[in-house]
Amino acid sequence: MSPQPLVSVIIPNWNGARYLPTCLDALRRQTYPRREVIVVDNASEDGSLLLLRRDYPEVRLLALAENRGFAGGVAQGEILALLNNDTEADPRWLAELVRALTEHPEAGSAASKMKLFDRRDTIQSAGDIFYTSGVPGNRGVWQKDEGQFDREEYVFGGCGGAVAYRRKMLDQIGLFDEQFFFNCEDVDLAWRAQLAGWRCIYVPTAVVYHHLSATGGGATASFYTGRNTIWVIARDIPGPLLRRHWAAILTAQARITWDALKAWRGQAARARLRGQWAGLVGLPRILRQRRAIQATRRVAISELENLLERPQ
Repeated sequence: MSPQPLVSVIIPNWNGARYLPTCLDALRRQTYPRREVIVVDNASEDGSLLLLRRDYPEVRLLALAENRGFAGGVAQGEILALLNNDTEADPRWLAELVRALTEHPEAGSAASKMKLFDRRDTIQSAGDIFYTSGVPGNRGVWQKDEGQFDREEYVFGGCGGAVAYRRKMLDQIGLFDEQFFFNCEDVDLAWRAQLAGWRCIYVPTAVVYHHLSATGGGATASFYTGRNTIWVIARDIPGPLLRRHWAAILTAQARITWDALKAWRGQAARARLRGQWAGLVGLPRILRQRRAIQATRRVAISELENLLERPQ
């Protein structure tokens, strides 16, 4: 990687005009000089395109004819930094991500410290974690930031809302899989990276503030989380780990189903159940993809086991 690699900041957008100025103004204030900003618009109808063309002429706009979701709005660069449109990045965000990737050539990705936009002392994610129960999560979520996550260290993966990927890694393992469409596509990519031997470095000095679920949440998120979690389990977890933790995985899915049934009157709960059903219906296709993904594994099972967290 060159001393100052070009960073392409990719911002997927769908009807996010009210958030884009804060996001793009923060990118204008970045201290890292070699950058380009690309907004991938997924058929917005709220004036996003007019806003971008009028007020942000330096932004490269890719306007898609239809909403292809988060995974469909991805481009490549020497370093590809993905950023949600409902965020505000600290001025040194990009510089710190690039520094970390330069200092850690074994890392294919760098995770940001994400904090809540309206409660800036509260953590949303200090890197992604993956539990032995087959459920992904955010490290430090809802905790008050008191320095407990201020150490630069390896984590399972980076939250797709603010993460940097090394192009060399993406050329090897592929981009986000578009069949996931929304939610867990970053978890699937993190698994593929770890299987291939690429580490993820958490960078606590790369800070981003996020409007939680501002442009994607509710029933939509519940459906895709329910479906895609099952697909991640089926595609990505190596056989020895599935055999070791199958009871915890089935128990977790049964608990999710039971909780959704108890909250049946809620739209999100019904969507979660539909998502789980869609996940099961799609298993034959997903399982056909499993062999190719598992064939990329270059690390020991014990190393992957050490990445997993026990449910609390």
